[in-house]
Amino acid sequence: MTTPSENTSIVREMYEQVMTPNYAPMAILPERGQGCRLWDTDGKEYLDFTGGIAVSALGHAHPELIKALTDQANKFWHLSNFLINKPAIQLAKMLCESTFAERVFLANSGAEVNEAALKLARRYAIDKYGKNKIKILAFNNAFHGRTWFTVCVGGQPKYSERFGPKPGGISHRPFNDVMAVKKYFAEQDDKVCAVIVEPVQGEGGVMPATPEFVQTIRECCDAHNALMIFDEIQTGVGRSGKLYTYEKLAVIPDILTTAKALGGGFPISAMLTTEEIASSLVVGTHGSTFGGNPLACAVACKVLELINTPEMLSGVETKSHQMIEGLKAINQKHNVFADIRGVGLLLGCELKAHYQDRARDILTSCVRHGLLTLVAGPNVLRLAPPLIITEQEIAEGLKLLEAGIAEVVSGDSEFRDGTGPTVQIGYKNKNNQLCCGTRGVAGNDHNVLSYKMECLDCGEIYGANGTDVWQRKCPNCQGGKAGIRY
Repeated sequence: MTTPSENTSIVREMYEQVMTPNYAPMAILPERGQGCRLWDTDGKEYLDFTGGIAVSALGHAHPELIKALTDQANKFWHLSNFLINKPAIQLAKMLCESTFAERVFLANSGAEVNEAALKLARRYAIDKYGKNKIKILAFNNAFHGRTWFTVCVGGQPKYSERFGPKPGGISHRPFNDVMAVKKYFAEQDDKVCAVIVEPVQGEGGVMPATPEFVQTIRECCDAHNALMIFDEIQTGVGRSGKLYTYEKLAVIPDILTTAKALGGGFPISAMLTTEEIASSLVVGTHGSTFGGNPLACAVACKVLELINTPEMLSGVETKSHQMIEGLKAINQKHNVFADIRGVGLLLGCELKAHYQDRARDILTSCVRHGLLTLVAGPNVLRLAPPLIITEQEIAEGLKLLEAGIAEVVSGDSEFRDGTGPTVQIGYKNKNNQLCCGTRGVAGNDHNVLSYKMECLDCGEIYGANGTDVWQRKCPNCQGGKAGIRY
């Protein structure tokens, strides 16, 4: 059994030994953070352009969030919903005063409040219009969470395949397709209870919704007594330059979900709606053991206080402009991006066809240069830095990003056509020796890098191409875990 004193001996290589294999984390182990920077266990410094996937809006170890947390921790940590607590009431009050909302349901994650929103929409429709009004419209490439209901409502089949029968009444249509929305409603004979949409599809490639698309959804919902659900899990709490992005799009949803940045890194989420719609959630219809936790709510109150100011929100717009102009300059030099898009400090850089499926390669290269970035699928580099990032830090991060891109571009031309040297892929052990790895020679496979891999454990020869190199295991002995090119 591991004792607390032994935690200091924890190393990155232990992750695969004790954790389920459903994530593919970077090959570093962070030790501490401050503001927009992280340091790993080797003391290497990283500039953070991920914000914990749009969560750490106020950066790492913000002193006012630490104070809010510790002040409440010295009172009580948990009560359950058999008792009320002041931080939860205060947070709900702040959310109602700052948005269209009149009622708030508190939970712990984005998936939970999207689940609550979808359940509420169906319950409200059945209460008011009858048992047949249950259909839900969502959109291709959407992402709404990992519960069974939300992952099926999400428009990415890879996340819901091979888990058995799916809930019914869910349809998907192309994102930003106005005519598809109109046609769907025309075909449903007023059986639609809700439409759920992200104002920016984050996991779907950082794809913003057009004002016309969102307005069409609003008009169709109004005409057919359906509810419009805005999933602002990733875009909410200032990331777009508004507290919530619906304000930019000149529509008011019936239900809004928010999480991620709401707690600044402490798990919390909220579903916002009107008094009339909320009335369908009578006692016992829904709940959460930890929803409205006083620690989380105390932190979230401070987050809202610090972010929901004219200075902070206008600063997001200014910083967004600086980042976009910097990305354009990088692209003018290296010609890697087909599109640069997004809102505020949630930006996506789609790669050109020549660099198809190479977003993860760029991410890995950036890590080596001391910059943390994200991907949104295999072809989009995603950037979501803390909202407190400075002009100087943006400039520094763009230089690191350019260095990472230049390395990939240079390596791409060096290895293409099989003229490059042998490459090695794998983890290094504590003696800095390559282990559980593979050795390969680069070749050309229709402008996508391909490799003939030789397993260093058993000698098996096998092929891998593109970003598959970083992920694929030896088919014979299952060696060659996801690693880094050396």
